[in-house]
Amino acid sequence: MARVDKIFGGLASSLNYPLFIVTAAADDRREGCVIGFATQTSVHPGRFLACLSRKNRTYQLAQDVDVLAVHVVPREERALVELFGGETGDEVDKFSRCEWSTGPRGLPILAGCPSWFAGAIRSRHDFGDHEGYLLEAIEARHEPGELLYFQDVKDLRPGHDP
Repeated sequence: MARVDKIFGGLASSLNYPLFIVTAAADDRREGCVIGFATQTSVHPGRFLACLSRKNRTYQLAQDVDVLAVHVVPREERALVELFGGETGDEVDKFSRCEWSTGPRGLPILAGCPSWFAGAIRSRHDFGDHEGYLLEAIEARHEPGELLYFQDVKDLRPGHDP
C-alpha cells in the first residue's frame, strides 16, 4: 500500500487547480487559510465543498460557525497566498497584514480577492486529515480575471506541516 500512496501522492501533486482562501469569524475571532481541496458540487442550489486541514486555526474556528467565505485568488495576489498559507494564526494576525472588510454575517472579505462567496455550512464530512464543509452560497461576487494556481506556489512552505 505504501507504493500506491507514493504514486498517488506524485499524481496528486502534479495536478493544477485554482487556489482558494477560506475565512471565518465568530465574535472578535477571525481566521483564514489557503485550501487545496475544493470543488463545486451543485448548480441549483449553488453548492461547494471546501476542505480544511484539521491542523490549522481556521478549522478550529470553523467548528463554531455556520458560514464560511471562500475567496478565489487572482494571479497577482501571491502575497495573500504566502500570508494565509505560509503563516500560522498561532503566531501572526494575518488580518492586520492585509486589507479586508466585514462581509455577510461578519465574515472577513479580502480586498485582494474580488471574486468570493459566503456559504452556509450545510454539512461536515470527515475526510481523514481534512474536514469537508458542504457550503450553500448565500452571497457571491465575481470579477473575471486570471487566477493563481497550485503549481504557481508549489514551493510555498505551509504555516503548519501538512
